[in-house]
Amino acid sequence: MTKTVTRLFDDYGEARTAVRALESSGFARDDISIIANKNVHGGHDRDNDDINEDGDVTRGATTGAILGGVGGLLAGLGLLAIPGLGPIVAAGWLASTAAGASIGGVGGAATGGIVGALKNSGHDDDEANVYSEGVRRGGTLVSVRVPDDRRAAAEAVLLEHNSVDAETRGAAYRESGWSSFDPEAEPYTGDEIAADRARYPR
Repeated sequence: MTKTVTRLFDDYGEARTAVRALESSGFARDDISIIANKNVHGGHDRDNDDINEDGDVTRGATTGAILGGVGGLLAGLGLLAIPGLGPIVAAGWLASTAAGASIGGVGGAATGGIVGALKNSGHDDDEANVYSEGVRRGGTLVSVRVPDDRRAAAEAVLLEHNSVDAETRGAAYRESGWSSFDPEAEPYTGDEIAADRARYPR
């Protein structure tokens, strides 16, 4: 049976390194996904020539082509907009599912989008909401679909690169009054992200 292992990263560089480590460990590119908040990380465009310095997708690249990528997963990074997250930089199956749910899902963004994609991949409601909120607040999600016998190996790779689990971060969010991800809320600004980060020890 296939499981989905997902972790939140406060640092995009660490998330990117984790993706490369997963690929080096033999996890298939098609089973890995990365979704990053564009508002806080200025270096995404260096990962893909199809994104210019202003963050625009260039040369007529389509979402499908961007999410498919060539070579390693990070070579396929592209810009998407998902309700509640605003502009994101993403690649892989989870990003594609979230974008598709946002565009064509029945029942609105609350049941589609990123929360719906995470729940459909096997995460419970609490995990889906915390991970979605984490991206809204400037984080990066890395997800990998794995067979049962490789789940521990995937978790070890993500943990090695300073990932944050949903239970820990959700408890921190709730201390400030948060209850669930709101797709109608505005994504955090750079200043808000910096202030939020200061609350979490490294």
